Amino acid sequence: MGQIHELNDILADQIAAGEVIERPASIVKELVENSLDAQSQRVDIIVENAGLDSIRVIDDGQGIAADDVELAFKRHATSKISSRHDLFRVQTMGFRGEALPSIASVADVELTTAVAGATAGRLVHLRGGELVANQPAPARRGTDVRVTELFFNTPARLKYLKSPHTELARITDIINRLALANPQVAFSFTHNGKELFRSAGNGNLQQVIATIYGIQAGRKMLAIQGTDNDFAVTGFVSLPELTRASRQYITIMINHRYVRNYALTKAIIQGYESKLMVGRYPVAVLNIELDPVLVDVNVHPAKREVRLSKEDQLAKLIAQTIRQRIARENLIPDVDADRFSPQPDPDLVNDLNRRLTEAAVPYGVHQAGTPESPSSTAKAASPQPTSTAKAGADTVDSQIPAPVIIHQSSQLNSARMKEFDTRYQDEKLPTGISDQGALQTADQQTPPAKAENLELDVHDKSNQATGRFPDLQYIGQLQGTFLLAQASDGLYIVDQHAAQERINYERYRQEIGQVSADQQTFLVPLVLNYSTVDALTITNHADVLASVGLRLEHFGQNSFLLRSHPTWFKEGQEEDTVREMIDWLIKDGKLTVQQFRMKTAIMMSCKRAIKANRHLDDREARALLKRLPQCENPFNCPHGRPVTVHFNDRDLEKMFKRIQESHVPYADDFDDHDF
Repeated sequence: MGQIHELNDILADQIAAGEVIERPASIVKELVENSLDAQSQRVDIIVENAGLDSIRVIDDGQGIAADDVELAFKRHATSKISSRHDLFRVQTMGFRGEALPSIASVADVELTTAVAGATAGRLVHLRGGELVANQPAPARRGTDVRVTELFFNTPARLKYLKSPHTELARITDIINRLALANPQVAFSFTHNGKELFRSAGNGNLQQVIATIYGIQAGRKMLAIQGTDNDFAVTGFVSLPELTRASRQYITIMINHRYVRNYALTKAIIQGYESKLMVGRYPVAVLNIELDPVLVDVNVHPAKREVRLSKEDQLAKLIAQTIRQRIARENLIPDVDADRFSPQPDPDLVNDLNRRLTEAAVPYGVHQAGTPESPSSTAKAASPQPTSTAKAGADTVDSQIPAPVIIHQSSQLNSARMKEFDTRYQDEKLPTGISDQGALQTADQQTPPAKAENLELDVHDKSNQATGRFPDLQYIGQLQGTFLLAQASDGLYIVDQHAAQERINYERYRQEIGQVSADQQTFLVPLVLNYSTVDALTITNHADVLASVGLRLEHFGQNSFLLRSHPTWFKEGQEEDTVREMIDWLIKDGKLTVQQFRMKTAIMMSCKRAIKANRHLDDREARALLKRLPQCENPFNCPHGRPVTVHFNDRDLEKMFKRIQESHVPYADDFDDHDF
């Protein structure tokens, strides 16, 4: 008997499911895309335990005819394409005919559906690829798919799933991308009876962006539009002031299909030219309309990667469109424009939320005889303290100003700061190596502002051996950036910013590690709005944030309230510092407390260091050079840049040709006197 044999259909489907169904988010994606292909105007996604217990997708689309329901679960059965010519002009989300059989082969699936005008619907039940039931059932027009016991017959795959929090974040991210790609469809997403997301389905893409990323982000988005002979690019990009720490906030759609493409992502970033800070990325949502012939979506079963014809041409169009749109904006921020903006009235917010919720038309009945869950309805209708846009972001935008920070200046100096001032009274910096004052040159006669002296404060390390670092004698300053000093072995050039970064870092490393109880209270609490995915990450790592003095309170669905911050934050940069710290956590959720404290110390040391082109007087410069040798590592700043460069006596003599290699000194050859 031969060794080659044909696999049975169920085993073949389970093998195929390994490529199509990787995790619960894959099931949500495939089922929602089927709903979109069915011309649905409303899609509800309901999951339990991050999809590990149950996934349910309900739509009001065209439905499936009773005769086709069982056939829909056959491998390679599809209504999307009919010939090989259709394969190269795919305009639907699905077309391979693999999703439903793959899902049914590794889970328990019940599908109830009905078409318009039908007297009854149809219910099909499959478990592990085996047909359990196919019978008439009451149903409205559309399709209701329920998936339970995922991977019950392939338990090895369960071991590779992440935590419920991570899986829920993946599902939320997929739903966000689908909602951005289809703003004309009303989406709702409910997890464990709690509604996490709802879009209005009115075709307003900016409103969907505000729903996902927050009203403040929605306000800072610019509409773009660019066309050429082959492509039409539309969507929104953020102002350069609105950035994130990773590229994950860039969404690219091709014919309303979410895809990943490095070249196009790079083109979006290039459109900003030098307007983005290093390591920061914009928020962008772009849809590219093109002839289906120019794109091959049949690259991978998951359909995330595509191949594009004329990709370079498209990249140039995207970069040029963004560049021209941003060039029309005045990018100079208004420093005090938001400082005196009134805070939102809570009663107004609650009233708006209630009216926005009531404006959304509920299903009423998902399936004949099965009313919508009262608990979920109540949760959806209950007002939240703040809104991240809900179904009427335009109304909210026009009435709710951005929350701002207003400080009580009388509380700026804590007891610890005063202690520092007393300890180093003899070396207090007259013009301050202080972040508060304006740039002052050495010859200015302006009376110096009060200096906090916080930057140069390092705990005295009198018992530390400093012999490895020279005793520098200050000579002068070069171009407001470098300090010139001498020692017994030659000339030293010190980067004043890098030097103070190192000094500050070693202080903040101890200060942040101790998590001092000293807190500065905001006069008006800071409200932080995030997308659902980010809010889940922040909630899951609240203890890490608390370890560095950021104690967030839940303030609505995806909002957090911060009432105070550590006293070592730089005045005027509190909100930026908080958001940057939270961005680190969102970007790398695996940060340990120790790593998080280290990154925070590096950031704060840089923010409070002397900047380039800051002219110091002699006392300031000498104070800086005196503190530097007391550091554990005075040779590099926290980012790895050298603090000082050394020219020994021999180097200087060679530079001025007082010594020439393979020759005698000038004095012995030309002159009869000493130099």
